[in-house]
Amino acid sequence: MNDHQNPVVRVAGEADVETAAALFRGYLDFYEVKVDDPDAPRAFLAERIRADESLVLLADAPGAVPGAGAVGFAQVYRTFSSLALRPLWILSDLYVDPSGRRTGAGRALLREVLRRAREGGVAGVQLETAYDNHVAQALYEAEGFERDAFHIYFNGLGQG
Repeated sequence: MNDHQNPVVRVAGEADVETAAALFRGYLDFYEVKVDDPDAPRAFLAERIRADESLVLLADAPGAVPGAGAVGFAQVYRTFSSLALRPLWILSDLYVDPSGRRTGAGRALLREVLRRAREGGVAGVQLETAYDNHVAQALYEAEGFERDAFHIYFNGLGQG
């Protein structure tokens, strides 16, 4: 890939909410999440960005996907590790639109998250993915992620 084709990753601001929300809806569709209010994904992201509650990154792949603009996004929540006594990041969402797949956008987003985490003195970056999402698992493992020894439990609080 030539330099002009490499994906460019940038932080999403309030002006990017519509673009990020379109990708977020694609992510929700990928995981078959039913959303009753079509504006809910946009409102959710807008609030996270406005309140600086998450880091939202966008990947543009202009050379590989002419005119496509942003083809991928990632969302990171900043929290803490009691065991490490340091900040910890949770890579909650990483999604690349089908039009931007195989452009390096997912890898570029992941590497930017890791770069920012290292620079920020973060103890580590944690993520989850579906058991059958082998493409994502291969990317994560290629970028140094390892399956940990902990089991993840979830209680939906009786909310469907």
